[in-house]
Amino acid sequence: QVQLVESGGGLVQAGGSLRLSCAASGSIFRFNVMGWYRQAPGKQRELVAGISSGGLANYADSVKGRFTISRDNAKNTVYLQMNSLKLEDTAVYYCHYAATLGYDYWGQGTQVTVSS
Repeated sequence: QVQLVESGGGLVQAGGSLRLSCAASGSIFRFNVMGWYRQAPGKQRELVAGISSGGLANYADSVKGRFTISRDNAKNTVYLQMNSLKLEDTAVYYCHYAATLGYDYWGQGTQVTVSS
């Protein structure tokens, strides 16, 4: 079992920045993918960014050029640097961990609110 603890969410004005962190603990596989999803009220949860243990990253089109995902494998921690935040970025952000199809876990979520 894997436990994920997110931190770094909060309130920020449009154009500002936040940095989210997610620390994983438990039965960590050597090869895995960690990422960030978000869910706004009344909307479906969507992938924001993901990164493999080998460092390969992918992003949703809506955040490319603004967000950067990174990880520290020694600390089992993934980060999401969010710049140029927009009102549309307001959501609960969830950390996600996956190693195999039947082995994936979610964090409890951290609120990101972008104000005008």
